[in-house]
Amino acid sequence: MTDKPINTLTEEQAAAEAAELRPQLIKWGQQYYSADAPTVEDDVYDRVYARLVALETAFPKIVTPESPTQNVGGTTRGDLPKVTHDIPMLSLGDVFSIDELKEFDERLRGNVDEDFDYNCELKIDGLAISLRYENGEFVQGSTRGNGQIGEDITANLKTIPSIPQTLSRPLTIDVRGECYMPKAAFLALNERREAAGKAPFANPRNAAAGSLRQLDTQVTADRQLATFMYNIADYEPLNTRTQSGLLDELAELGFTTNATYQVAHNMTEVAAFIEAYQEQRSDLAYGIDGIVIKANSLPLQRELGATVKVPRWAIAFKFPPEEVQTKILDIEWTVGRTGIVTPTAVMEPVPLAGSTVARASLHNPDYLEAKDIRLGDTVLLHKAGDIIPEISQFVAAKRPADAKPYPIPTHCPSCGAELVHLDEEVALRCINPRCPAQLAEGMNHFASRNAMNIAGLGPQIVSQLFDRNLVDDVASLYRLTADQLLTLDKFGEKSAQNLLTAIDNSRNNSLERLLFGLGIRHVGAKAARSIAAEFGDMAHVQAADSEAISAIDTVGETIADSVVTYFSSDQVQQLIQELGAVGVNLTYTSGPTTPVASDSEFADKRVVLTGKLQELTRPEATEWLERQGAKVTGSVSKKTDLLIAGEAAGSKLTKAQSLDVPIWNEAQLRAAMDETK
Repeated sequence: MTDKPINTLTEEQAAAEAAELRPQLIKWGQQYYSADAPTVEDDVYDRVYARLVALETAFPKIVTPESPTQNVGGTTRGDLPKVTHDIPMLSLGDVFSIDELKEFDERLRGNVDEDFDYNCELKIDGLAISLRYENGEFVQGSTRGNGQIGEDITANLKTIPSIPQTLSRPLTIDVRGECYMPKAAFLALNERREAAGKAPFANPRNAAAGSLRQLDTQVTADRQLATFMYNIADYEPLNTRTQSGLLDELAELGFTTNATYQVAHNMTEVAAFIEAYQEQRSDLAYGIDGIVIKANSLPLQRELGATVKVPRWAIAFKFPPEEVQTKILDIEWTVGRTGIVTPTAVMEPVPLAGSTVARASLHNPDYLEAKDIRLGDTVLLHKAGDIIPEISQFVAAKRPADAKPYPIPTHCPSCGAELVHLDEEVALRCINPRCPAQLAEGMNHFASRNAMNIAGLGPQIVSQLFDRNLVDDVASLYRLTADQLLTLDKFGEKSAQNLLTAIDNSRNNSLERLLFGLGIRHVGAKAARSIAAEFGDMAHVQAADSEAISAIDTVGETIADSVVTYFSSDQVQQLIQELGAVGVNLTYTSGPTTPVASDSEFADKRVVLTGKLQELTRPEATEWLERQGAKVTGSVSKKTDLLIAGEAAGSKLTKAQSLDVPIWNEAQLRAAMDETK
């Protein structure tokens, strides 16, 4: 792309430049929309796209049918069923300044005889979806795809709690909106991916898109996706005739809509809304990348129509990237509890999007080499999805003359063992089971709230315990004495006794906490509970084969293989013996604590809870059912004996109905509970 003013180009020069830009934009678009793995920042794509639009506007004869300006971005996956949109799902045109926005306003008002208002809405950074309802029942959901044909992702969308399965009125409509991943869920997902040696998602939008297009609905269900609905293919079935009223009516029907919108009577009010949310964007629980400005009148929207790609009645004001320059001081390599060695850039502290940033993850060696980050480099820094500090690129003009490519380590920075790549992972991993860094991180996990819940045993104390050779594995925690703890920094008799009490109390935890605390790869708290409930004690878990473990609801082959591999280790078997010797409970005690009556209708029944209970909490219902001898599981299958459905029950209710599983409401459960009193 050149910087020459377009009015100085000949048509031949413009055609030549456009011919260079189109394949690059198409490639970037495929990486963004289809592979969910962008290789350039949004503003880079937007800048090149805007140049192509300007070229084709100035020289209409150079436009080609395959140009990205003539097609809605995105393609469809070959392994997903296709859906034809009766009314196309269009993209939005973009502007990047208030002056461009005023030009849009003047152009629109020049084509309309009457005065009109705008509705200003937050531009959610997610994936466009369409939901089809027939007589008020959700029957099909799809992606935008290329605007004409999308992908059928109905099963995945049914796992999202914010999508109603039944509307409050029996309407037949197509509702459009955005599926997104909240910032907190995105951070947790990337932490899990990096711990498993997988490449992190670049931003919440790509994480949401990758989650929605999974072939395994359970993966989608675990990703904590959410939706905001904001449009309808045909407004005739609704009572409202304004965009602002549409949002309110969609909410009445049962959809989740974004309450942050404003009717603006002029460009001054539009600009004020933009300014307000550009400042607040980093405080939101979800990512936004701009403001969408729409003609508020739905009949006017229909009258204005659309081009082949964008509606004429709406425009997206894209926020400029908040980017700052800073200097690389060092690159640190840290070892996680699973042995993954991660590079982190240490930088001169700099304010960015509401916080001071001094560190940014470089994720893995491939990422570091691709970015070509070197010590002493000046780099451009931004927050991916308004969340994660991320280095965009180095500033070539400011690179020191003696800067050399950063050497990738071959040995563990903690224990010196040789580092390896496993199973084609992008991560570099230390596989020494006695690596001090891994042991320390593993102990932090062991003591965490969802594991053994040892209050007061944090990373700083764990670090001191290892530095002073007071512990060498989790079993040695239970041999600590008050005299040993008193040697730690800032430890008095009271704090030492409190920690010993917390450690002692953890001996009595049920087996599932121990299984989770051991840090077995792929085994989360939910899987640990299912395994513990199925086998009852550690000896049976250790003896179980992969087939027996994978047969458990919510536990697949990957988790089963990981459990079998873990317990096949001689070192692990020795650790379990040591834990038993120091009095750590090795049995499942979270289930029934009293004898189950032989005539209990719940004895040995598989029960699933779904939806929101009004008079009971989910843990209360689960505990009571387990005391009656039931096995409460997390998913519906042919083995399920009963589903108990609260309010807003979703995909589990639908699946239970399709399998003819008996279904109770909360009142029936309460009646059964009353009968046993």
